[in-house]
Amino acid sequence: MEHEKTVKFWGVTAGMLGALSVAMGAFAAHSLKDLLEPGMLATFQTGVTYMQYHVVAITLTVLLMLHAGPKLWLRRAAAFHAIGIVLFTGSLTVLAVSGITWLGAVAPLGGVAFIAGWFSLAAVFSQPRLLRKEV
Repeated sequence: MEHEKTVKFWGVTAGMLGALSVAMGAFAAHSLKDLLEPGMLATFQTGVTYMQYHVVAITLTVLLMLHAGPKLWLRRAAAFHAIGIVLFTGSLTVLAVSGITWLGAVAPLGGVAFIAGWFSLAAVFSQPRLLRKEV
């Protein structure tokens, strides 16, 4: 039962973040292009692009959870990617819209979270037993 809740949580999270990333991209393309200087618009779009990549990573992690169960390293991968989205995408998009420059210092923390998410997936694949349901 707990496994189902975990898979459901991350699946819903991926879906919601995916929808938000499309909405943010459309907002940038249609509303922000005339309001922001090109450099800030590019910063906003970088945040959205990284969000979309990592929503796909969370989605693939959920698919692995459906196969093997929500193993520790799979849960970590999803969590690190989500934390990266909040820190990296959040800081860049708010920086672009608000001009609060110190937020740029938060983005690398999100990048580290993204890297930790990918390393977590690498840990799963480096030990194939982690992908078996019986473990």
